[in-house]
Parts: sequence; structure tokens; C-alpha cells
Amino acid sequence: MFDAFTSFDLTRNGVKVHGRIGGRGAPLLLLHGHPQTHANWHRVAPRLAEQFTVVLVDLRGYGDSGRPPADEAHSNFSKREMALDALHAMRAHGFERFGVLAHDRGARVAHRLAADHPQAVERLMLLDIAPTLAMYENTSEAFARAYWHWFFLIQPPPLPEALIDSDPVRYIRSVMGGRHAGLAPFTPEALAEYERCAAIPGSAQAICEDYRASAGIDLDHDRVDIAAGRRLAQPLRVLWGAHGAVGRSFDVLSLWRERADDVAGGALPCGHYIPEEAPAELLAEALAFFNANPRIET
Repeated sequence: MFDAFTSFDLTRNGVKVHGRIGGRGAPLLLLHGHPQTHANWHRVAPRLAEQFTVVLVDLRGYGDSGRPPADEAHSNFSKREMALDALHAMRAHGFERFGVLAHDRGARVAHRLAADHPQAVERLMLLDIAPTLAMYENTSEAFARAYWHWFFLIQPPPLPEALIDSDPVRYIRSVMGGRHAGLAPFTPEALAEYERCAAIPGSAQAICEDYRASAGIDLDHDRVDIAAGRRLAQPLRVLWGAHGAVGRSFDVLSLWRERADDVAGGALPCGHYIPEEAPAELLAEALAFFNANPRIET
């Protein structure tokens, strides 16, 4: 799926950071969502690489990146730590300032990356999320039914882990196939990759720790930002699926305008998995947004 890209493995604080890099031009970081890997960009990354140096990273706990142990505060899977992994990958390739395109869990990491390291993130495009704290504070019955896994995965161990580990493929297909378009948007190659990585030992615990962090330590970090009046200053474009639960359950732009200064966006004709359901529309949006202030990189 990524013939023109080169794989890399880095280490930060003992945790492996796996990814791929390809193309030439201004640097652009791509971060995937749950329960996927960087393979979710296979329909858009090659085209983006014609104009950008594209760096794809597997979040810790996903893909072929490391799965650090759980800790009581779930800090090993905080979005702050995941953001530092991504920043480490970009700096290792010589990029101190870059654009970020991110989906789902990766978009939450991107939000923290832009908040904690504003000097590093030039422009930010987030796919199918509202701010995490706002989503928890404004959860409705409809959202809870659609995003049942949010509340399943944060339950105390070991029950969620045991249930996922009993049949990782079934978990992947249940979560991804239960959305608007079912499993139709996913190529056999991409789906096989998601299933392979979900079966890697430690994946179930890592997935749960990611969500436990989002319901705990990540909210603490968000509340500190809000109390201090810290807002995202970067240009932010937010896109969501017209047939997805996020756009139906939340006023996405309004919630992001509470957290950022320069926000625009809208719905695309798809469900949650935008990079695989609406790649042409996403490419048009991304090329226009990230080329708004072009600069030369070699």
C-alpha cells in the first residue's frame, strides 16, 4: 500500500515509534485513529506525497509501535506522551515545524501536540472529532449508543482486555463494521493490517489504556489549558462525516471555537472513516488547506 514510502523505527524513552516517510516538499504529519494503524492513509498519502514530505506514524499501542506497560494514572498513554512520540519522529527527520492531518484518536493527539508545542505545528486539520472534554461533558444517549466502545474500554481491567483478546478480529470488525458504511470502505489489505496489529500481544491493554487516559489524565490536561486561557493559535480546519455520530451529536465548529482562534470546516459526504470513505474529497480539502501558505522544503 506504501511502495514509495520508507519504513522507520525510532525509540523514545524505551518505546518504539514506527512509521513511514515519503515524498518531497513541506513536511506533513499524518496520525491515524482507533482501531487502525497508519495504513488508514493508504488512499490519500501517495497523492499528498507528490507535494509534501509525508510522515505517517503509528500511535503507541497501535500498529507496529510500542506498547508500554499500564500505570495507575494511565500516563503512558496520555495524549501528551503520544504527541511527544510524534514530535520525536518529526524531529528525527529534521522537521522542527510542520503541518498535521489527523483522524479520530490521532486527532486528539494532534490537538495536544498543537497545544503543548505551538512552535512545531504550523497548520492543523482534524477529522471527525470535537474536543475530548466537550464530548464527555455533552454526551447524549444517541452518542453513547454509537460510541459504546468509549465507555466499554475505560472499565477497570481485566474485563475489557480479556474480551478483546478472546477474539481481536471480531473486535475490529464489530467496531469498524458497525458504522455508517459497514466494512465496505476497507480494502482487504488494509483490513488485514488492522486485524494483524490488533492481535499483537499487549494490544488489548494498550487500546484500553488509550481510552482510560482520555477519560482521566487527558481531561485534566484539557482543564488546565482552559483554566489558563490557552487556546490553539494555528489555523485549524475541522471536517466530519455527514453520516457520522460526531456531527449529529455535537455542534463541532462551535465547540472548537471555544478552544481555538482560527477555525473553519464542515461535513463531508461520508461516515466516520473519512480517509477511506471519502479520499477524493479529503484530498481536495487537504491540498487546499496545507498549500495555503506554501514554503519550500528539501
